[in-house]
Order: sequence, then structure tokens, then C-alpha cells
Amino acid sequence: MCGICGVLEYGVSHPRVDERTLVSMTDAIVHRGPDDAGTYVSPRGNVGFGFRRLAIVDLSPAGHQPMTTPDGNVTIVFNGEIYNHAVLRKTLEAKGYRYRSRSDTETILYCYQEYGLDFVHKLLGMFAIALWDESKQRLVLVRDRIGIKPLYHTVRDGRFVFGSEIKAILKHPGVPKVFNENALEHYLTFLIPPVPLTLFKGIHKLEPGHRMVVTANGDVTNEPYWDPLPAGDQPTIDFDGSPIARSAIAGLAPRQTESEVIDTIRTLLRQSIKDRMMSDVPFGVFLSGGIDSSTNVALMAELMDRPVDTFSVGFRDLEKYNEMGYARQVATQFKTNHHEVIIDQKDAFEFLPKLVWHQDEPLADPVCIPLYFVSKLARDNGTIVVQVGEGSDEQFAGYSWMKRELAFHASLWRMFNFLPGFLRKATYAVAGPALRKRGSHLMLDYVRKGAEDNELYWSGAINFTEEHRRSLMARRIDGSGPHDAVRRWHGEALDRLPNADYLQRMIWLEFRQRLPELLLMRVDKVSMATSIEARVPFLDHRMVEYTMRLPVGLKLRDGITKYILKKAVEGIIPNEIIYRPKQGFAAPVTEWIREPWYPFVRDLFERSALVRQGYFNRTYIDSILAAHRSGRRDGGQLVWNLVNLLVWYDAWFEQASS
Repeated sequence: MCGICGVLEYGVSHPRVDERTLVSMTDAIVHRGPDDAGTYVSPRGNVGFGFRRLAIVDLSPAGHQPMTTPDGNVTIVFNGEIYNHAVLRKTLEAKGYRYRSRSDTETILYCYQEYGLDFVHKLLGMFAIALWDESKQRLVLVRDRIGIKPLYHTVRDGRFVFGSEIKAILKHPGVPKVFNENALEHYLTFLIPPVPLTLFKGIHKLEPGHRMVVTANGDVTNEPYWDPLPAGDQPTIDFDGSPIARSAIAGLAPRQTESEVIDTIRTLLRQSIKDRMMSDVPFGVFLSGGIDSSTNVALMAELMDRPVDTFSVGFRDLEKYNEMGYARQVATQFKTNHHEVIIDQKDAFEFLPKLVWHQDEPLADPVCIPLYFVSKLARDNGTIVVQVGEGSDEQFAGYSWMKRELAFHASLWRMFNFLPGFLRKATYAVAGPALRKRGSHLMLDYVRKGAEDNELYWSGAINFTEEHRRSLMARRIDGSGPHDAVRRWHGEALDRLPNADYLQRMIWLEFRQRLPELLLMRVDKVSMATSIEARVPFLDHRMVEYTMRLPVGLKLRDGITKYILKKAVEGIIPNEIIYRPKQGFAAPVTEWIREPWYPFVRDLFERSALVRQGYFNRTYIDSILAAHRSGRRDGGQLVWNLVNLLVWYDAWFEQASS
């Protein structure tokens, strides 16, 4: 796990990348790689790479990056892990390639030399890769299939600049730091701007499962190489790590019995967890006591001859947020080497300035706070690699709101949309005032979507709805809005698989936006803030390809969410863990904002530069805070969304310029 950055100069007759700039860019992300650093400038001087290393595989100097092929033609900087590199190495050595290290980085280099741009189909893992091909004079950027690792880029004044984090890009003197107001309403809606937008004007995210090629004269092509919806026979990876036809795994699902599906899920999980134990440094598990993290512990324990290191976080004086009892039960049953940290509002409050710096752009998910402290706990105890449970709820339909939205879509939504458009609009006009007065924003949003011929399902994390934003924004911003992004995503899903059921479309949307850009970025940014690597076994792309084909009835049955996964882990973890009410990993910002943080939040709403610039209706945000403080309405997440944004803006744009 590492931090990468680089520059391609193409807009001048005699380009020359400044190595001092590369060093400055890499210094900005030293937390991503405290073990080593390196730079590279191409023979013609038009390309430069920077690198920070967190040594995980092959700890020797032979794993140093940037790494160049023996013939000097191809150079790489790479962030991530390739779990099947040993299998690929045998194949490449048989073809005549001679290794100088034990690193997976060298395998990527030779895969590119052997297979060209199709090298990415050979890789099993998480990765953000940059390759410079000197003979072809092209820069190749690749983000992993699911989007576990980030990669940002910008084009300006004849220069292409990229990095693992935005702060590295902003260290280049040719890249201005400008607030992107066109992404503001997207952030307020989705808790983070959807790909490719960021809150920095001109800086974009490379989409998951995409490959970008930039030529020496600045021509850019950006294309998908993988998609979770199985609309073809894209290459995938077999259980032994070798490439196979995708249909060999994904095509199993429609033909299998329930017991066969259970066996396949168990096989995929065991293989995925085994693959992610590849490490030359200590590794462990973040343990919440839920199904996913407990399964990680149980299956890892099967493969180890020493206790699994487990790490949990809880909150002082707020027991309803704690799952410590369940985590301790799992730790005791599997005899783990268990570690805990308890935090309070003071710990969280003092972390806020560091949080908005590490986030790059605000991620309005308060889970970032406990995630930081449990990551720090692991690092302080000498553990450098952890396995986490992200992605299970998305692909197996583990959320109650998925069940709610699916049921609503099949019943009232379908009937409402049979009405002529003018009747739907009339219903909205008549019902709107009463629903607003009652504060029934969810039902009001359903009616509005139907009246406007919009899609029902937008995301599992919608914060400020269109109704909220109409009251919140003091002025509306021209350009495409969140509704345009949703229409595009649903259209893409139907293009991929015209007969997709609505749950498949919902899950596809989760993989398109919320999962990679919110949940996985909170894991990446916050874990890397403490210089540890987080691995995600439930998001092995072979697992995703398979589960996307499973019918609705295997994911939601008789009111049970994650039905088939729960059946698959019976006998692996205790039933009282499997079938206990879902609690979810959360942070008590609702309580903190209502009491100890209230003076700070009130003052922030008064003095923040973004509020003073007239973007927001001050009366409305004061009313949200007052209603939350009094307990009349739970507006904790709405307030946190604004707090995260305003603290971030003041830190990145006001304090930095003062």
C-alpha cells in the first residue's frame, strides 16, 4: 500500500518535469507510505513519477518504486496489492521474464509488457496503477474494478497531473486550488460528489473499473474494462489465481440450487480471505461483532496457527452505539488477541481538523471518526494490514432501506406511476404543503420523484433531498444536478442488462457511487491516515460477479435481509451473531451536536466563510439546528453534513490563504 503521484508535460516545446515538485507532491502524502520514497523523470523529461511506500510484500530495497523494467522502457508507480502475483509470476517466468524482487509490482510491469493494455484483466486485487511506456510515449492509469483505491487527476495548461490524494496534486504549482460550486449540491445529496466530480474545480476522480491512456501530446482516452453487471464474458480470475472466462463463475448462479449457492459463497469467501492474508507484515481484523467482520475472523482463524489480532472501538457513556459485547463474544469463541479503544466526544472533536485534512474533500459519514481511532489502535499495536467487512451489505441486500425501497417500488410506486403525469403533479401540489408541515420528507420525496418522472432509488445515502435543498440553498447553481446523475446511472444499468430486476439496479447504483466513493474512500483515507492497509474480502470481484446474478429471493426472503449469506455462514459463526438485529457501525454525532458540540456548531454556522458567501439560507440551517437541539426532530446527519463541509472549506480555503 502506497501513495503515488505524477506529471505529464505536453504543452511546451521542451518539457521538463521538476523533480523538486515531485518530492513536494510525495511529501504531502507521506502518511500513505512512511517506509520509503522515490522519484523518476523520463529520459525526455516529459514525465515524472513520485512515490511513498508502505512496505507490505518484499520489505527489501528490491521492492522500491518507481520501478523500471530491465530494458528501461516501462516504469511504474503502484498503490495496492495483487493477490495472484505468485501465480502470474510462474507464467511470466515460463515466458522468459527474469525477476529481481519478490514484489507484486514487478509482476505488473511484466504483465504490461506481455499483454499490453489487457494486462489489467490478469490482476486480482485492489490497485491504482500508473505506467509510463517510453517507446510508445503513453501514460496508462488504471483504477481497480470496485474502486477500493483512489486515483485523482487534472488537466491544465498543457499538463496532466495525477495522485492518490488531491493534496498531492495541489502541491504542483501549476494546479490552482478552486472551490467547485458545481459539485456542492451533489455533495449535500450523496455525502460526497459522485465520480468523476470533486469539490475542487478541475480535479476529477478516475472511475472504478476504468483505464485511462494519455499520449505524449495530451490526447486522453478513458474507457471501462469491467462492470459488476454481467452483460458479457469479460475475463475474470479462477480460484487458483489464473485468468478464466467470466461466465465460468458468474454463470453458475442462475443454474444452482440453494444449497449449491451456499457452497459457492463459502468457497468464494474462504478463497478471498486466504488471498488477502498475503503479507510480510503483521495482519488482523477490524471486529464489530456483526456478521461480516465475525466471518472474517472465523475464516481467518481456520487458516492460522496463531491467534487472530482483532480490533474494536466503542463510545464512552453511549452504550446504545456500542457492539463491544458481541465483539468480545466472537473474540472469546475464536480465541483472538483482542484489542479495544473507547473514545468520547472530546477525542472526536479534537480530531476534526485532522479529519478534514485527510479526507481531501469532505465525506459526510461520521463513521470516519471511530474508524480513525480503531485504525490507530491497530497501528499502535504493530498491525499494518487489516481485513474489513465493507461491501457485504451492498451485494447481499443487507440494509432495511433496500427492503423498504424494493417493496415500495413494487406496490405504491408502480400504482402512482400508472397515473397520467398531470395527476401526479397535482397530487404533489396538493399533498406537498401538508407533508412539509409534518416533516414527512421521505414521503414528500417519493411523491416529487413520481411527479417529475424521476427514478425512485437514488442511493442508500441520501442526505439533503431535493425538498431539503430547495429550502437550504440561498441560490441555486446552474449545471447538472443530482437527479441527472441518477437518471444516467439507471440508464447505464439498463444498457448493461436490459432485463435487470430493480434490486440489481439498486445494487448496481451502490457499486457505481456510494460504495466506492463514500464507504471505500472513508476506509482508504482514514486507514492510510494512520499508515495501515485495509483489505476488503467481500469485494473480491469474483464474489461480486457471482452475487450480482443471484435472484432477489435469495437475498431478501420473508423479511430477512442478506438471507443467503446468513445461511452460508451458519455453522461458521454463532447464530446469535447471525440473527441478531442489525445495528450498523455508527458514530454518535447526533448526541454530540445536541449537547457538547452545540456552541461550536452554532458559532460555525455564524462565521463560516461558505455561509457568509451566501450559498445557504441562514434561517433554514438555524432551524435545522434548533429543531435537533430541542429534540423535535433528529437532524443530526443533516447538521453533520454541513459541519463537515464548513470545517473543510475553512481549513482548505480560508486558513490556507490567511
